[in-house]
Amino acid sequence: MSDIWDWDRAWEVLPDLLEGLKITVFATVVGMVIASILGLVFALVLRKHVPVLTKLLKFVVDFVRMTPLLVQLVFVYLLSPPEIPALAIGCVVLGIHYATYMSEVYRAGIDAVPPGQWEAATALNLPKSRTWRAVILPQAIRNTLPGLGNYAISMFKETPFLFAISVVEMFSAAQRFGANTFSYIEPITMVGVLFLLVSYPTSLLVRRMEIRLA
Repeated sequence: MSDIWDWDRAWEVLPDLLEGLKITVFATVVGMVIASILGLVFALVLRKHVPVLTKLLKFVVDFVRMTPLLVQLVFVYLLSPPEIPALAIGCVVLGIHYATYMSEVYRAGIDAVPPGQWEAATALNLPKSRTWRAVILPQAIRNTLPGLGNYAISMFKETPFLFAISVVEMFSAAQRFGANTFSYIEPITMVGVLFLLVSYPTSLLVRRMEIRLA
C-alpha cells in the first residue's frame, strides 16, 4: 500500500486542493447565478414569439448546446482582452452555457402552471406584469427548483474544464502538484473525494426538494 499511496504527499497537497476548491465553488456559484437569471430571460423571450428575435435567440441557444463547453471556454478566452481575468471569463461562459439548458427547465415550469391560474388572473383583471410576477413565476420557479439544483451539480462537476484557460481550480492544482512531485495518485484521488464530499450532500438536498415538491 505504501508503494501506491503516500499519506505525507496527500496531506502536503491538501492545502492547495482546498484553495482550488474555493475557486471551484466560486465559479459554480457565480455561473449558477448568471445561468438562473439568463435562463429565465431566454425562456420569457422565446415565449414571446417575436419573429426575428425569437429565431435569432433560438439559433444562439441551439448553437451553444451543440458545441462543447471546453471549446467555448478556449474560444472566448482567446478572443477576450488580456486584462479580463480568466476566472471571470470562465464564470460567464459557464453561466451562458447552462442558461441555454435552464431556459428549457423554466419553459417546462411555466407550461406546468395550471390554466386556471391564468384564467383567475384574467378574471381579476390583473396587469400582465403583475400576473407574471405574482402568480405565474412563483409557481413556475418552485416547480423548476429540483431541475436547477441538478444543473448546479453538473456545473460543479464541469469546473475542471477551467484548466484550459489557466484557472487554477482543484484539478489544475492537483495536476501542478503531480508535475512537481511525479506523483498523481494522491492529488487526483483527493480531488475525486472532495468533489464527492461537496456534490453528494447537494444531490441529497435536491432529491429532498423533488420529493417535497412532487
